[in-house]
Amino acid sequence: MMPTTASQLCAAVNGTLYGDGALLVDTLSTDSRSIAAGAWFVPLTGERFDGHDYIPMALEKGASGCFCARLPQELRPDKTYILVENTKAALRDLASWYRGQFHIPVVQITGSMGKTTLKELLAGILSQRYCTLKTPGNLNGDIGAPLTLLSLMPEHEAAVIETGMDESGQIRWLGQAVRPDVAIITNISDVHLSHFGSRKDILKAKAEIFENLRPGGLAVLNGDDELLNTLQLDCETAFGGFGGFPGVSYRAQVERFEGFQGLDSLRCTVVTEKDRYPLSIPSPASHMAFLATLAILTAERLGLTREEIIRGIASYTPADNRLRVERLPGGRIMINDSYNANPASVQADLRILWRHKDGKRIAFLGDMSELGSAEADGHSAVGAAVGKLGIEVLLAVGPRSKQWMVPAAREAGCPDVRWYESRDAARADLLDLFTPGSALLLKASHFFGRFDLMADYLREYPFEGYV
Repeated sequence: MMPTTASQLCAAVNGTLYGDGALLVDTLSTDSRSIAAGAWFVPLTGERFDGHDYIPMALEKGASGCFCARLPQELRPDKTYILVENTKAALRDLASWYRGQFHIPVVQITGSMGKTTLKELLAGILSQRYCTLKTPGNLNGDIGAPLTLLSLMPEHEAAVIETGMDESGQIRWLGQAVRPDVAIITNISDVHLSHFGSRKDILKAKAEIFENLRPGGLAVLNGDDELLNTLQLDCETAFGGFGGFPGVSYRAQVERFEGFQGLDSLRCTVVTEKDRYPLSIPSPASHMAFLATLAILTAERLGLTREEIIRGIASYTPADNRLRVERLPGGRIMINDSYNANPASVQADLRILWRHKDGKRIAFLGDMSELGSAEADGHSAVGAAVGKLGIEVLLAVGPRSKQWMVPAAREAGCPDVRWYESRDAARADLLDLFTPGSALLLKASHFFGRFDLMADYLREYPFEGYV
């Protein structure tokens, strides 16, 4: 962040200052273990920890000061403290004040799926003209989004901020800091039903993103989503998608998949009210075409040219462990989409795996979390898709998969279905099955199984005799 005085920090968070108000701060940290000298420490509190316990450690390691919801018993004369009601809220309030120092276009993205992919796609386009800040990785929550805003610097000319949620009010809370010029919802699906009663409740929570849209701002929606298509907003609204519902003015048409087994890139055309865009997207996923409509809609709004948009989309690179097609020795193909999973995304990936025709196809799938009342149907639908698509092998991991995915796959005709309690328990069978010319899909929920570690293992495995 730009150098900011402790007095400015205090005013931004409506706190009480103890110490040197002229102290300059340009770095914040929430981790006492790796804090840099001179950084400002933000102690956070959770169910099983209290960052206030680590204030002495942070100060001893060189932190210049800290927020605190309760003052330490002894205040060091060489350090500065700001007493606040809640440290997490103080971090958000500071980010809100700091964002106000920048008069640049800011885009906020939320949705059940595709947030990070759209963020990468859109940031790649905007970067063709603007120095663009984007959310690193998937740091889109109560801590990550404010920290992203606090990393804005004078050279930045645009920002793309991803925001996620696991409860009602969270998108509104983050939006009070982001205050976007363009607000985007990618879709509404069942992935949050463990926290919400219905998809309509999810829609209501996601639609909080528009409450902090700046005057004259634009709402961008997936017009193919049956719930988003019904939203009536008091702001300018535009819809993108494949055109399955009336009102979708930005339409995508998939033409073909290119490269070996059609796994390298997607050729499509996006037609807008202003222009026609022939695109080559470095991804094997058809849904990238629909995300491109949302990105182009936003980019046109922010003044980018046709050439900048086409070039930016062609530069797309997937984030870590998100639908990366990797070539391994012996002509093996690893479709690594191991970061997260839900029924719709798993079935989409299975259709990509199905395109592989020159060898065995192996689906290595784990439990999907946060599905709530859709848990049984979601896992069953995935199992059924494995069988109906003719995938030769299913290696399933986890209790939900055992209960619903495995029986559905067997019933749908998958010839080789195996179940394991853990990711590593399947390793020996996987190595035996992953023969030269085979294709493998890795997919599971982020907080279950860490399938990305299996991708790391296979990437480094010495498949003998092949290059």
